[in-house]
Amino acid sequence: MQLPDEFVTKYKKLMGAEASEFLAALNQPSYSGFRENPLKNGHPTSAINQSAGKVPYVSTGYYGQVNGKSLDHVTGWVYSQEPSAMFVGEVVDPQPGERVLDLCAAPGGKTTHLIGKMNNEGLLVANEIFPKRAKILAENLERWGAKNAVVTSESPADLEKQFPQYFDRILVDAPCSGEGMFRKEPAGIEYWSPDYPAECANRQQKILASAMKMLKPGGVLVYSTCTFAPEEDEQNISWLLNNYPHLELMPIKKAAGMDDGRPEWADNNSDLEKTVRLFPHHIKGEGHFIAKLINKTPVAVPEKYKKKNKRKKQSIVRPDKTQLKLFEQFQTKVFPNYQPHQLILFGDQLYDLPLEEDKMAGLNVLRPGLHLGTFKKNRFEPSLAWALASLPDEAEQVIEVDEDQWRQYVHGDVINIVDNQANGWYLLVCNRHSAGFGKLVNGTVKNFYPKGLRF
Repeated sequence: MQLPDEFVTKYKKLMGAEASEFLAALNQPSYSGFRENPLKNGHPTSAINQSAGKVPYVSTGYYGQVNGKSLDHVTGWVYSQEPSAMFVGEVVDPQPGERVLDLCAAPGGKTTHLIGKMNNEGLLVANEIFPKRAKILAENLERWGAKNAVVTSESPADLEKQFPQYFDRILVDAPCSGEGMFRKEPAGIEYWSPDYPAECANRQQKILASAMKMLKPGGVLVYSTCTFAPEEDEQNISWLLNNYPHLELMPIKKAAGMDDGRPEWADNNSDLEKTVRLFPHHIKGEGHFIAKLINKTPVAVPEKYKKKNKRKKQSIVRPDKTQLKLFEQFQTKVFPNYQPHQLILFGDQLYDLPLEEDKMAGLNVLRPGLHLGTFKKNRFEPSLAWALASLPDEAEQVIEVDEDQWRQYVHGDVINIVDNQANGWYLLVCNRHSAGFGKLVNGTVKNFYPKGLRF
């Protein structure tokens, strides 16, 4: 890897005696990893058996790669994620029932980690300003089986007007200069310049200012980057502490190989040692920086914002009596114990909304909770998302398929079964993995696996 001369000079000065080891590590192969999904009803034995061992600081983390077309991956039992990035979710440590915001969430690695720790209880708002990336985020959350997650595509400045002092925890995994990912994504070197970290730091401070307006008194803010640049790391935390005197750094329990933050790279505030740096010459992973802060602001009246008139409000549409009847016919037979929060319609699509209605107004929402299915002429078709968010023992009507039949299913083929079961909708289950829905008609399972996902 050809690192920029200015980058090498900068880090030789900053790292001192460590510089040669640090720079040499950037020319070593990067590490791959994956997490298993705690929302599922078992362990992804196949993926774990092929792993290169456990990530010591993440109970669900493993080193190694997963096959994107494997049963474990396609049904959301595993998520590929670089090992050091996994530590961010561990630091956020959201609790079931909390309101959590992942402000810069795509592609979704950290978001899936958060909703797993929340056990699908409470509310997770996952935001991504770029619509194409937000779509990928929504798809990854769907495969993971997220129920209580809402995906938005907004600027932080617009989002802050909707959620003043609202969230218990906020993660700002900030867009950054990406120095910590150079060996994994060498193309990032092309964007780097000596001034780039300072440009990123300026953008990050604006994002953090919005995050602070959405953080409840007593709430926790976690700031992370995948860069080594002090301008974006310790210096940004110094900026936060100086501009928000009620913020306090919280200590982060560090695993072997993790480093304290470097006060001397900012304003020499010794509290910066409570932050954590992950260097590739000390740990099996890429470069990361993480800080955890608590908002000690006394309880105050939330700031009032003028209502936005620039955008048409997102209107909440409820299913009508006919649609409710169609939905309940399916629910009663297949998921009789399912209790939705609020049923809403986006066109002909039915969702279970875990967010207050007024918070939807004016927002660009890509995924308003769990997608339950689609209303078509005189019928309701359940969604793949609902299947992936469900456990086999939650369903009243189940058809067990073997791996060969599962491959037929994801290819788009019908499946023939020999069991004498009644016609109707069934949850298809392969080796305890909820895989999707099929409609049984006289011994043939009609395929409803989405055409765009077939392989």
